Amino acid sequence: MKINKTILLSFDIEEFDMPMEYGRSISFEEQMDVSKQGTEKILSLLSNNGVKATFYVTANFALHAPQLVHKIIVQGHELASHGLYHSNFEIAHLAQSKEILEDIGKTKIKGYRMARMMPVSEKEVAKAGYAYNSSINPTYLPGRYNKLYEPRSYFMREGVWQLPASVTPMFRFPLFWLSFHNLPLYIYQLLAKWAIGKDGYLNVYFHPWEFMEIGPKEKYNFPYYVCRNTGDKMVERLDSFIKHAKKNAYTFAKTETLIESI
Repeated sequence: MKINKTILLSFDIEEFDMPMEYGRSISFEEQMDVSKQGTEKILSLLSNNGVKATFYVTANFALHAPQLVHKIIVQGHELASHGLYHSNFEIAHLAQSKEILEDIGKTKIKGYRMARMMPVSEKEVAKAGYAYNSSINPTYLPGRYNKLYEPRSYFMREGVWQLPASVTPMFRFPLFWLSFHNLPLYIYQLLAKWAIGKDGYLNVYFHPWEFMEIGPKEKYNFPYYVCRNTGDKMVERLDSFIKHAKKNAYTFAKTETLIESI
């Protein structure tokens, strides 16, 4: 595959534990229900548009929803690791999550993404047998990221391809899920075009709960900028983004396809 005007859509499929970050308790059953329903919406949207994507799945989610993992694979998407649990990490989880996902999915797991894009040892990622790691958001976000020193586009480190989330050239404005929700769509599309023109591709990620009704604030205690344009609005928004991209001759690919072409 030629790395030119390519969009790498990816989805972090996990237990919906985000309310806990905002002081709201939520049962594991509800965490799974929200994520499963959101994942079904994503799969339907991708199928309707004939687009393939990469799904970074926690092994914990996969163990509790194996049929949905099978559906992801049957529909031709890439299965990658998002760790063992979403809110708990040990070095041993790198290999354990890979083994569990390969057993459930009956497929080779090549990619890894750390929960919440937190730091992870590339050396340990390599030791666990991954070909690539997409755990870097090369921007500055107060209270979350300070990775302005990292390269913006893919690079090799410790024998593993590093595939950072996309940010704009120069100002390194992040093009992740939060900006997709809050910017006017035409502005986001212009920024994405800028990044693709410079790098040849766009690496962007979302979560299944974004496709669910997660507001108003009383429900999960999320601030407005988290809830904005979620649920059905998010389905419509991503659908519009995909159709606009196709109209402008952009292609969509699984992450493993890009990595194999480097």
